Amino acid sequence: MTISSSLNAGVSGLNANASRLAAISDNIANASTAGYKRVSTTFESMVVSQSGGTYAAGGVSVSNTRMIADRSSLISTANATDLAISGRGFLPVASMAEVESGETPEMMLTTTGSFETNDEGYLTTSSGLVLMGWSAGDDETIPTVARDTSEELEPIQFNVNQLTGTPTTQIRLGVNLPATDGVAGSTADPHTMSTEYYDNLGKAESLDIEYQATGNANEWTMTITDSATNAGATVIGEYTVTFADSRTGGGTISSVVTTTGGTYDATEGTIIVTVDGGPIELEIGIPGEDNGLTQLSDTFVAATIEKDGSEAASYSGVEIDDGGFVSVLYNNGTSRIVYQVPVADMPNANGMLSMGNQTYMPSTGSGPFYLWDAGTGPTGTVAAYRQEESNTDVAGELTSMIQTQRAYSSNAKVIQTVDEMLQETTNIKR
Repeated sequence: MTISSSLNAGVSGLNANASRLAAISDNIANASTAGYKRVSTTFESMVVSQSGGTYAAGGVSVSNTRMIADRSSLISTANATDLAISGRGFLPVASMAEVESGETPEMMLTTTGSFETNDEGYLTTSSGLVLMGWSAGDDETIPTVARDTSEELEPIQFNVNQLTGTPTTQIRLGVNLPATDGVAGSTADPHTMSTEYYDNLGKAESLDIEYQATGNANEWTMTITDSATNAGATVIGEYTVTFADSRTGGGTISSVVTTTGGTYDATEGTIIVTVDGGPIELEIGIPGEDNGLTQLSDTFVAATIEKDGSEAASYSGVEIDDGGFVSVLYNNGTSRIVYQVPVADMPNANGMLSMGNQTYMPSTGSGPFYLWDAGTGPTGTVAAYRQEESNTDVAGELTSMIQTQRAYSSNAKVIQTVDEMLQETTNIKR
């Protein structure tokens, strides 16, 4: 009957507004929770088919949607591994409990997190989430991986107690030889220099290089010895270097003839010498270009010595760039890329399942996810020293609370009125 439908409508109104108040309470309680996504409540009328000229109330239904796709402002922090996404996308994380149990961790997603290296070297939050990424190879590159699955993601972990060192494989020499010594009949003393390199065990060794004018015009002998090979007594490379004296190319390399050691590559401007630990590529310059050895003026200058490799050093920290590349920092000032954190995206982020600690899981409602390199496709970049604020607008929530309170009171008044009408109907029999 019509009166009972009014009662049911009032009850549904009470339930709907109670649900809205619960959402508002959560939103206000998490106004200061980093990365929190507010819940939005919507009402929909329930219409009952009408007949016989009477109207039956259908009431109201309620639905709650977490606004996961909505982004809030980023705030600066002092922690290098406080991370957020500047733009669209999500960071992949997993439960630390699953990782420690030996299970294959299930990927969850979040927009921000305050990560620290724990006692086992994992990059985790205080709530037990570990950051996930793809492991880099020895050459610091990320292998080709499937982007529509999380199977190749690994918990990011560092061995903070292990020393590491990288052997030197390349050295670039920027050296000027005095043209006043390179004249015909010269008997000038040789010029020597020593450049440090690192061996396979992270120890510092040196290449000792002597430049001696031969007495022929613009011609020099370059002799290279290695401190680690027979205590530096054995020559590992000897080359005759001739310089041009033309109007356009004066002072640049004209030719290099090998006496001992690797052959000179004129295209790349390099020679290969073999030290005690293996080969090292020396870049001495391309003929006609002034980017290596030169013969100018009257001064010997070893201006530019550039090399790769590093001595043995210990872990000192970690940093993450805007491309999601995770680098380990060492106390000798060097760094090495060890992981890349991808950025996940899907068609409908609001359709994901909400989990605890501001994490979410893809679902049929969200559509399939794809793991992008940060800053590519539709995704934003990874922001270090940042955390995302809650997207709760406290003023708006308090306004909604007033509206909800009034609506609840009105629905309670409907129930009270129906009760009084039913009482009058009962009194008719008296």
